[in-house]
Amino acid sequence: MIKQVFQGRSLLAEKDFTKEELMYLIDLSAHLKDLKKRGIPHHYLEGKNIALLFEKASTRTRAAFTTAAIDLGAHPEYLGKNDIQLGKKESVEDTARVLGSMFDGIEFRGFKQNTVEQLAEFSGVPVWNGLTDEWHPTQMIADFLTVKENFGHLEGLTLAYVGDGRNNVANSLLITGAILGVNIHIVSPESLFPEKDLIDMAQSFADQSGSKIRITKDVAEGVKGADVLYTDVWVSMGEEDKFAERIELLTPYQLNMDMVRATGKEDMIILHCLPAFHDTKTDYGHDVKEKYHIDAMEITDEAFRSKHARQFDQAENRMHSIKAIMAATLGNLFIPKV
Repeated sequence: MIKQVFQGRSLLAEKDFTKEELMYLIDLSAHLKDLKKRGIPHHYLEGKNIALLFEKASTRTRAAFTTAAIDLGAHPEYLGKNDIQLGKKESVEDTARVLGSMFDGIEFRGFKQNTVEQLAEFSGVPVWNGLTDEWHPTQMIADFLTVKENFGHLEGLTLAYVGDGRNNVANSLLITGAILGVNIHIVSPESLFPEKDLIDMAQSFADQSGSKIRITKDVAEGVKGADVLYTDVWVSMGEEDKFAERIELLTPYQLNMDMVRATGKEDMIILHCLPAFHDTKTDYGHDVKEKYHIDAMEITDEAFRSKHARQFDQAENRMHSIKAIMAATLGNLFIPKV
């Protein structure tokens, strides 16, 4: 039974899950989304307590885990960077043992993959990776749910990721797509290509699923035929000293309407995991314009607001997908096959 496959399990990286397991989480997300839209209660985690550990701030991850937990009947407790002492005054192992004795599940969003792995090892409860420097698995379930909602299927579609090809989102897209049978193109400068070990891992999954992997610096080649264009910020948290370097390096990889047309697909969609620097209506955007004389970074405002854009559907789907992940790994009640 699928319940037994997931019960008590952590979600730390997509590479640890089979195609069938990832598809189940995607389809369960759609099922729970339907229940939510129809106002049907689904309190699979009634009486459970969830710890939300945040070394890195996030609007969507915090909001999605909080609302998902409440919809499932659980109580979420937010612990920000000033509330926890992971590796500073208290070891990760000690923190994990304490929290595992008080909470039924733990979400972690932070810097090091090793931290979330230690939490899972020592807490004794399911742990969910809300983002680390290496992987972003909860984002992936939402992303591929969004793709499936738009095309009705996943296998054989082509997703081209443009920008920094070695960040956590690019890593996760490469591996998850390869597992699911989605063709994945990483389109970036050679200096930002994914690590060889990761490419080799993706290819091993692709050999099983039929996915085609392409890593290229050529934008025209990389985006041609893409059903999905996906981009992310050029400068990740902790890399704020790299703005000038990244702007110079990645400007040719900006997602704009010329790139959209270069796909040759009228029904293609645009995804972005947000926040997006598509205009100057934020303090951040204003400062970048003042210093570097640009109005947008990884995506233009025109593309961001175009008929192809699905980033807000994608953001909403974070809640539904996180709900599915928590329900599948922690729920004691029967979850219907979807």
